[in-house]
Amino acid sequence: MSMVSEFKEFALKGNVMDLAVGVIIGGAFATITTSLVEDIIMPIVAFIFGGEINFKNMFLILGDAPEGIAMTYDALKKAGVPVLAYGSFITVLINFLILAFIIFMMVKMVNNMRRADEVEEVAVEEPSEEVQLLREISAKLSNTNIVK
Repeated sequence: MSMVSEFKEFALKGNVMDLAVGVIIGGAFATITTSLVEDIIMPIVAFIFGGEINFKNMFLILGDAPEGIAMTYDALKKAGVPVLAYGSFITVLINFLILAFIIFMMVKMVNNMRRADEVEEVAVEEPSEEVQLLREISAKLSNTNIVK
């Protein structure tokens, strides 16, 4: 088998295509989660703590900053100053926690649906009362000389 045909077989397998779709949807979902944190949750947190909190500008300068440079995260990074950006880390951590919770809820929902399907498959429908009576009558008749 040639390398091209082996690659084609690998690339067209269902698992690889499922993975590709998952990565694309995951990327889009990450964008939604980032927007949720930055545009909705962080402003609410800022309101609760009594002012505008810009987590991106929460950092510690680890080196000497050049004279005349603005003391913002972007300006310091551009100038090559070592900066410990704990505010950005907090934002990423909140993104992760929200994403993990949503994925947990989705997995829980799928597991509940699977359990419900398994219960339906296992549950054997009992015959109606009429069918049970007919079976009893049939069994009694087969034990007598009338049917034989």
